Amino acid sequence: MEESERTSIDPERKANHLCVLVHGLWGNPNHLEYLAKSLRQKHPEDKLNILVAKSNSGSYTYDGIETGGERVTQETESLLQELQGDGAPIAKLSVVGYSLGGLIARYAIGLLYSKGWFDKIQPINFTTFASPHLGVRTPLRGYHSQLWNAFGSRTLSASGRQLFTIDTFRDTNRPILSVLADPDSIFIRALSLFKHKSLYANIINDRSAPYYTTAITSTDPFVDLDAVNIRYLDSYSPNILDPENPVSPKQAREPLPLYTRLSSSGQTFLTQIPLYTALIALIPVATVAWTVNSGIQSFRSNKRIQLHEQGKGLDSYRIPLLMNGNGARDAVSGVFRRVNSAQGHDYLPESDGEEETEAAANGSAPETTLPKLELKRTTSRKADFPTLALSDEQFEMIKNLDNVGWKKYLVHIQNHGHTHAAIIVRMPKPGFDEGKVVVRHWLDEEFEI
Repeated sequence: MEESERTSIDPERKANHLCVLVHGLWGNPNHLEYLAKSLRQKHPEDKLNILVAKSNSGSYTYDGIETGGERVTQETESLLQELQGDGAPIAKLSVVGYSLGGLIARYAIGLLYSKGWFDKIQPINFTTFASPHLGVRTPLRGYHSQLWNAFGSRTLSASGRQLFTIDTFRDTNRPILSVLADPDSIFIRALSLFKHKSLYANIINDRSAPYYTTAITSTDPFVDLDAVNIRYLDSYSPNILDPENPVSPKQAREPLPLYTRLSSSGQTFLTQIPLYTALIALIPVATVAWTVNSGIQSFRSNKRIQLHEQGKGLDSYRIPLLMNGNGARDAVSGVFRRVNSAQGHDYLPESDGEEETEAAANGSAPETTLPKLELKRTTSRKADFPTLALSDEQFEMIKNLDNVGWKKYLVHIQNHGHTHAAIIVRMPKPGFDEGKVVVRHWLDEEFEI
């Protein structure tokens, strides 16, 4: 992995394009080894420099998006300055983030933009793989979802609070994810400058970062795959969906007889008894171990953050985040949104097409992210797929991020249940081979050298 962490510079090979790769939560540079090697095989050293950021390895990802973003910015600036000193200045920049790394990358490019790097370097490609752009708060009603939202947000130190959007970022009185998606922020200004902006999102089995947040959307058509028709890109079937027409609902089927449904449910329950028994035994032990470890890691993380805050050179990163001064208004609205969103969530009530169309025309309806599919929703009498009961902040994030202009590629990994790892082939595992199709699509169709 050393070669992919920092591509050596040969005097005869002076590539002017740098690609920065950023790993995710609990990650390390090895998780991006397949991405880095695939990039190198496609683009030799005289065409591309590769930096796999390593300053956030392991439990350092507990330290939050801001701290992680500053570390990646420092790594990137150091290499840019080194290459310039070697007589090989960089003219083009690409950034790739995996999982939490996508959010850290979005923060880092805002800092690079604010420091003037984009005045002399052209931003080319920005890509995220399975990144929770809207956070990971569960948009469902029920004690189990509320418990997870409350418990999960308090077990990952600063990163946990930010991913569950219960943090208050600096003096904005808003979560950092909301600030990252503010159209007046340096982060959106930076993102909009990239020539190509793309994301890859798993449609099923991503338990770390669910579909709605990685695809930046307010609906999830893939809850029941038997109820939808899925269309794939010919050269990447059956793993990459057709972005122009990815999914449509099947015609309603006649319900099975009551006896058949009860019989099937009973058989399913019987087959799952061993699993439930094991969970009853393991969950208390695992919960205690997880809580103790999280407490230790959170304590260490807080210490690291304090040391990071005391470090030299950070003043250059503590710049104004928003380009327009609306601090008082944002503070008041931030309090209101936080109180309003602290309720149970499920799906929004259904409304007919005329009401949705009128709301969209008035600019009050939340924007969605499957263009052709969602336009159909506003013109039909009944919605094809229900809208998730996200928070107001999340709906605002969707609208602002969609306005930047992403190419969204939906990924259907079928041969392994750990799709979050498989999407980038996080380790050399036969069950992750479908991720190689995803990486091939990214390199052949999206990444511009």
